[in-house]
Amino acid sequence: MPRNASSTRRATPLDPQRLRVLAVEYAARYATTRAKMARYLTRKVAERGWSEAEPPQIDAIVNDCAERGYVNDTLFAEAHAAALTRRGYGIARIRQKLRGDGVADETVSDSLEGLDARAIDAALVFARRRKLGPFAFGAPAEATFDPKLIAAFLRAGHSYEIARRVLAMPSDEPDPDFI
Repeated sequence: MPRNASSTRRATPLDPQRLRVLAVEYAARYATTRAKMARYLTRKVAERGWSEAEPPQIDAIVNDCAERGYVNDTLFAEAHAAALTRRGYGIARIRQKLRGDGVADETVSDSLEGLDARAIDAALVFARRRKLGPFAFGAPAEATFDPKLIAAFLRAGHSYEIARRVLAMPSDEPDPDFI
């Protein structure tokens, strides 16, 4: 006999009311987009089954949550773009992440406005976190333009030019005005 009896029970299939409750609970727990919520609800229906004859109205539930303000793709994109910039990611990586979260291209572009001015600051945060460029201890000068180091910046979403400039900064005083 299993220790946890609930692990052997089959979850009851979802109905429209329970699906709506799941959507609101998900929105209350996580910052989300319309696309992420639709994927979540689709997954829950696939896991638990559906009790009704007609298919679930997932789009209607997601639209209702958006109308009530539980889901806002624009606020999600702006908040995540700012957070990723503070963590040291570049614009290309932020754009990729937001598109993966289902944010529309126009909303992504709007949320990335003004981040160009903070690109060097984000690259410096990345360099400090990874101990690259001016934050590398005892690194020989020829390692400054190591393709592996530049590739690390590119994977983080920074441009080649920014990567080269940050890696060329003197280690005594990393200053964004150096560029």
